[in-house]
Amino acid sequence: MQGLQRRLSLYGLTMIVIGSCIGSGIFITPSTVASHLGIPVYILLVWLAGGIVSMFGALSFSELGAMYPKSGGVYVYLKEAYGPLIGFLYGWVTLLIINTGALAALSIAFADFLSFFYEFSQLQKQIIGVILVLSLTAINVMGVSVSQFLASTFSGIKILAIILLLIVGLFFGTEGKDIFSLSVEGSSNIGIKPILFAFVGVFWSFGGWHHATYLSGEAIKPQHNVPRSIVIGTMAVTLLYVFANIAYLLLLPMDGIVASSRIAGDAVAQVISGGGKIVTILISISIFGTIAIYTMSAPRIYFAMAKDGVFFPQLAKVHPKFSTPYIAMIFQAIWACLLILFWGSFIKVITFVTFMDIVFMMLAGLALFILRKKRPNVARPVKAFGYPLIPFLYVLITAAFVINLIISMSAESLYGLVILFLGIPVFYFFQKKA
Repeated sequence: MQGLQRRLSLYGLTMIVIGSCIGSGIFITPSTVASHLGIPVYILLVWLAGGIVSMFGALSFSELGAMYPKSGGVYVYLKEAYGPLIGFLYGWVTLLIINTGALAALSIAFADFLSFFYEFSQLQKQIIGVILVLSLTAINVMGVSVSQFLASTFSGIKILAIILLLIVGLFFGTEGKDIFSLSVEGSSNIGIKPILFAFVGVFWSFGGWHHATYLSGEAIKPQHNVPRSIVIGTMAVTLLYVFANIAYLLLLPMDGIVASSRIAGDAVAQVISGGGKIVTILISISIFGTIAIYTMSAPRIYFAMAKDGVFFPQLAKVHPKFSTPYIAMIFQAIWACLLILFWGSFIKVITFVTFMDIVFMMLAGLALFILRKKRPNVARPVKAFGYPLIPFLYVLITAAFVINLIISMSAESLYGLVILFLGIPVFYFFQKKA
């Protein structure tokens, strides 16, 4: 039986990391982050901190990726550390909430940006989102080499767009001349809760750096290239996000940033006639590229679950011509389309998705400590830099974020927990059947 083929290079994996992170978030969520903080230097520090936390995670995952260079990535790490139930629950919520929720949010955002040119109805926006997900899924079924080309092309456009945004801010910006000043009036009024809530948008924007791990089974020299790609990619995204926020602060006053629903377009439109349309096109391309990656990467988790006998066995089928897990990809696309048709607002989706994503990222970070004790003899071609301090800080910070959302217990967090626990009887059903 034909299996998956190793065709993904270090460059391709790195561009997948960058493209997975840079979707709609950095072009939308800075206004939400600013509304919680309201002080330029704090805004920059929170975005920098988000990058540092993600880097801590990337450094921790580098060891895990080198230990288990298999399709499914995080699913495999959780299964090895905690047992098959926890691994299954990660795949379960990735399918029902995390990845498909992200696809729904990105599709909604894509249609919203197209509304800049033509006023679509809500139903028309949903139809656009459905067509987009189905079309990109069909393209990605055609082979991982096609997916690598898409990811590299669109990620390159995203990098160029943010660099151009910074150049516009530096040359034409008239606001925020004191954005790097630490002595800002009223800064002492900022408490820990607003900072943690600001991290919802930040973590959403950084989410996706671990998608390269899902593709370990199709990577060339995965023990080395997967760890390197997530570290290099995360560093690049952090730098680009700080650049973007500097541009926003230079181009818009604080109240303008907070009030903006399309901050990148509004910022450039301040100084360039027609700049809003240009930026809208670039952002739409960026979102398109991220949807292309998400329709390709996460189905490798469901594929791995099916091979382990804890999910529908049909999802383990590989296309005889294109060597892709095509049933798993189609399965995900159908559920994502249902979410697009029956979901709510963008901000509700990202709270919902980010909460469940960080819960499992925290558990995966903790898995490094468990596997050091539980699997001391497994080869580790790459070891986590700064162990145990850096992995411990990653677990600690992500745990604080999760606890804060649980204490506030928004409806989105509650729904996520309900769906999570519904996965337990489903797991035992499949296990018994197997």
